[in-house]
Amino acid sequence: MNVSGTNSEDRPVALVFGKNGQLGASLQWQASSFPDIELRTFSRAEIAISDAAAVRSAIAENKPAVVINAAAYTAVDKAESDEEAAFTGNALGPWNLANECASAGIPLIHVSTDYVFSGENDRPWLPDDAVAPLGIYGRTKLAGEWAVTATQPDSYILRTSWVFSPWGNNFVKTMLRLGAERDELSIINDQHGCPTYAPDLAAAILEIARQRVFREKGRSGVYHFSNQGQTTWFDFAKAIFQLAEKSGRKTPSKLNPIPTSAYPTPAKRPKWSVMDLSSIEEEWVLQIPSWEDALARCMKALEETSELHKS
Repeated sequence: MNVSGTNSEDRPVALVFGKNGQLGASLQWQASSFPDIELRTFSRAEIAISDAAAVRSAIAENKPAVVINAAAYTAVDKAESDEEAAFTGNALGPWNLANECASAGIPLIHVSTDYVFSGENDRPWLPDDAVAPLGIYGRTKLAGEWAVTATQPDSYILRTSWVFSPWGNNFVKTMLRLGAERDELSIINDQHGCPTYAPDLAAAILEIARQRVFREKGRSGVYHFSNQGQTTWFDFAKAIFQLAEKSGRKTPSKLNPIPTSAYPTPAKRPKWSVMDLSSIEEEWVLQIPSWEDALARCMKALEETSELHKS
């Protein structure tokens, strides 16, 4: 089979925008598990996806078989007072990528969010459920979804939620930091969701890329990806500290469950972010680990990184 976007070693190229975020770092970490694909990555400083000319040049020069968008504006609260920047990163940038991919005949994998939903539900969200974002971040991410699907039909959108990893800023690392500093913490207990380990999301993206490039299979459209299971922020924190205590880290002596109303933020958070994973499991034959398993692997990776820094 002839695969477009190959290099001199006949490996198809996956072009990644947004290499410095949690997902970008995770894609690079997982690359060795997908040796039949060459990953080429760009940071925002190297190429901003809001720059259509730069995107066009990168695609023309690298001739990828697939493009992966790991770039996004993710400052949920700041977006409420900085809508233009959020729109540029979450809608205009993805539109540029979709437009250039469509022109070059290249499939696009794009990552979105549970924040496109209202948070009012009593069952896991399906990909085709009605959307109703609560704030600027969710609205700009939804605009990005629409821009991608309208511009490049050969696109694969993965909505995800509660992302954590050994890299960047995330709930797990924040809890470990605060747990080392304080004896008592108050954690929201009425928001329900699915934690997502960024390396597991990265592996799913690379598997979709591989299947799409080599087997020319897989239905385009919107999918949901998180780890299996559901929890609250409070119970997520409890699980983090249980593992932290076993590894000898300092943990708080008391955790207090509180309602969302006791911790007001500029952006309103969805109270129900649990997503149905059946479509991505069935279409791409993925085996998705539980969030508890993923958390244990993340904690192990953090311990290994900590030991490395000590040496």
